[in-house]
Amino acid sequence: MDLLNTLVEKGLRRELPTREEALAVLATSDDELLDVVAAAGKVRRQWFGRRVKLNYLVNLKSGLCPEDCSYCSQRLGSKAEILKYTWLKPEEASQAAAAGVAGGAKRVCLVASGRGPTDRDVERVGRTIEAIKEQNEGVEVCACLGLLSDGQAERLRESGADAYNHNLNTSEATYGGITKTHTYADRVDTVQKAHAAGLSACSGLIAGMGETDEDLVDVVYALRELDSDSVPVNFLIPFEGTPLAKEWNLTPQRCLRILAMVRFVCPDVEVRIAGGREVHLRSMQPLALNIANSIFLGDYLTSEGQAGQADLDMIADAGFEVEGAGTTTLPKHRADALAAAGGGCGSQSSAGCGSHDAASEATAAPAAEVSAARTDLVAVRRRGAGTDLAPNA
Repeated sequence: MDLLNTLVEKGLRRELPTREEALAVLATSDDELLDVVAAAGKVRRQWFGRRVKLNYLVNLKSGLCPEDCSYCSQRLGSKAEILKYTWLKPEEASQAAAAGVAGGAKRVCLVASGRGPTDRDVERVGRTIEAIKEQNEGVEVCACLGLLSDGQAERLRESGADAYNHNLNTSEATYGGITKTHTYADRVDTVQKAHAAGLSACSGLIAGMGETDEDLVDVVYALRELDSDSVPVNFLIPFEGTPLAKEWNLTPQRCLRILAMVRFVCPDVEVRIAGGREVHLRSMQPLALNIANSIFLGDYLTSEGQAGQADLDMIADAGFEVEGAGTTTLPKHRADALAAAGGGCGSQSSAGCGSHDAASEATAAPAAEVSAARTDLVAVRRRGAGTDLAPNA
């Protein structure tokens, strides 16, 4: 296809595709799908070879969030029967992180529910970061604590944080239909604060909330504009007890097209398959590794993922290798730019960080893309952080 040849050439040059080209990727047919994956794979291998970076989530504080994000199992008013607990002690969080590192994770993502941290929370997380780095030499730490106030990103950086995650989730046009308690602009501001403090910016999206192709392209172009170093692509986990529990708009083929579009628009960034890959990609997960160069190992914040060993077997069986601690993830030009800014080296709640309610009924996915609900694949996390059971790593 001329389209794919053009996109590969642009990706190898780090040139931005046109919106029409990005939309055309999402509109390709199933007959063209393997060609789309192969083309995106050429761009992925140019910048990241056959390496797969493993990330590990530690949920520092679960549930009881005052925000009303429609997709989230931890939201205000959620009836989802998830684990609920207050802050883990630094030594507890460090112990949980060590399990992920032992399983091969290169980055630990520390996440806490809530609108944003208090200064006391930032101090607490700072102590946690120090404890993790003392126990695990060379590990990267990404914090995800919600909206940041002035000076907080700098304090996290001083405590040893390498990155900060705050997802845009969906397009600016549809954001108000997902969340009323904060704005799209608030999220952009936090990503910019992290960037300005010298932290590696991690910001992504959630697909499957009823958005249009135009919405998906809009948010990915916004992420490129923000110059995110890593882009987590979440696929909505429709938790019972949340407003989006009935949103089953994705097929494995649709997920692969979305990942390919992200790779073409953001060719040289860490594209991470985040929450929901087991639910929506299912047996197509290994194929997605030809597009994305990063995944979460094991479980998510409030939902279970596939077994950590199964993740490792999948990577090896697909002909990829786990990225070692001594390897720089980002291509040299991005790593050099981050270092020059004083920086180091997402995620989402188990349902993703995203959106849709009655106000966006015109954004339903095409009928051919809608798959049957697979509620059997949605499992609430009952092990690891906040429990007495061993973590999945």
